[in-house]
Amino acid sequence: MSQYAISAARMFDGTRWSGPRSLYVEDGRITDVTGVDDMDAYLSVTELIDYGPDSCLLPGLIDTHVHLAFDASADPVTALGDRDDDELLDHMRRAARSALEAGITTVRDLGDRGYLAMALAREFEQNPGRGPHIVSAGPPLTPVGGHCHFLGGEAEGTADLHEAVRERHARGCGVVKIMASGGSMTPGSTAPHASQYTLDELRTVVEEAHLLGLRVAAHAHGNRAILDAVQAGVDTLEHVSFLTPDGCDPNEEVLAAIAGSGVFASVTLGVDPEAPGTPPMTIATQLARIQAGYGALHARGARVVVGSDAGIAPFKPHNVLPHAVAELRALGLTAEAALAAVTSRAAEAAGLGDRKGRIAAGYDADVLVVDGDPANDPAALLKVAGVFRTGVRVH
Repeated sequence: MSQYAISAARMFDGTRWSGPRSLYVEDGRITDVTGVDDMDAYLSVTELIDYGPDSCLLPGLIDTHVHLAFDASADPVTALGDRDDDELLDHMRRAARSALEAGITTVRDLGDRGYLAMALAREFEQNPGRGPHIVSAGPPLTPVGGHCHFLGGEAEGTADLHEAVRERHARGCGVVKIMASGGSMTPGSTAPHASQYTLDELRTVVEEAHLLGLRVAAHAHGNRAILDAVQAGVDTLEHVSFLTPDGCDPNEEVLAAIAGSGVFASVTLGVDPEAPGTPPMTIATQLARIQAGYGALHARGARVVVGSDAGIAPFKPHNVLPHAVAELRALGLTAEAALAAVTSRAAEAAGLGDRKGRIAAGYDADVLVVDGDPANDPAALLKVAGVFRTGVRVH
């Protein structure tokens, strides 16, 4: 099969910067990365796509927490309930496409209805130019009447939790999502700071999931839920809002537990500044302290990645992830660390570190090209010049 090359004036390979580079693609994989003056490498190339003197190559971005079933409206829960499965799948298809066109080539869908994200994942594997790679959790595990129970993942007690994990494995899910704490989108359910499962119940889910080769993502706003999830051995913590009954407290015990465990902290960042709306009051009043906690996590060496929670509100559209890089920079991360949080490190968190999140030989040709220099201007990530998904050029 013919091979093509992509050239740009600079490159971030997922870990470090370099000057002008060309990468070579064959059968959806990167086969080589060279300097742009290596003419011998061009001999087998049937097409050279040169993006010019102010361009930058990056790995495709990875969002570790989205909800394709939510439509980023003022009331996404009602909108979801008003759609039958065919209508919902069509919406999810459009949401996924908007993410891909923004350079987000992989997403973890951490809560849908009826395992529709799995159907979409299979569709996109057949037609990778139409949507991102999807790692799906299916309906998240939650107690009866608990946070997001309307998605269909209610499970309580050892037997039910074991069965729920086994069902997700049988359906092909790549991760199990459990609501360790309450949330803000489900009227009448547990408050966001309060725990929904005991430590033993969390351990039950983790042990069964790991036995089956699945990772576990724990939705955890409250400090007690965060500490229990860490002790239970979950793979990623979602939101990490440090909430207590009295507000927000990113204290040393919680920070040290997260940093010392090696768990990935999937922090909730990424806001479209031109979109309307504000976060739920519980979160909005504590936002500055929550984000200060994120900065403290990074300073302590925790493995920070970004899950935008795309879909939950108008300011969280499905193409919002690139905005998170500027927010990470504002919290004190270097350009390299901020971009790694949405590329190479995010790939590790999703269990895809051996094939995504890097520009290197042997990796999937998931590539984003932008105009400008993201090292000095994070807004350059919004100037998309080209997107490739497993070698397929996205138009």
